[in-house]
Amino acid sequence: MLMSRSLVVKVTAGAEAPERCAQAFTVAATALASGADVSLWLTGESSWFALPGRAAEFDLPHAAPLADLLAGLLATGRVTLCTQCAARRSIEEADVLPGVRIAGAAVFVEEVLADNAQALVY
Repeated sequence: MLMSRSLVVKVTAGAEAPERCAQAFTVAATALASGADVSLWLTGESSWFALPGRAAEFDLPHAAPLADLLAGLLATGRVTLCTQCAARRSIEEADVLPGVRIAGAAVFVEEVLADNAQALVY
């Protein structure tokens, strides 16, 4: 178990790069299942997955359903939508799935610089 470790995963890819996108969600969900404290950041084209129903539309053969991975992350991890990415897509707080927060670079840096944190960018 990775109980005392935390992992920050920043995913920039969306449906336009499905393997990279799915890999980020899979790694985050696997770390969460292993006992790590996980924070998933949705940036760039992955920002759309903060909206209801969008993850269910994602399909990649031989990959776990993105909606299921996201649900697990929302249940016991943290999911954050980048402030600037949301603004560029006209996504507001009222639009996102319950449990998704909107935050900016200062919060991302704080999480990444935590004593026991590791960061991955996809």
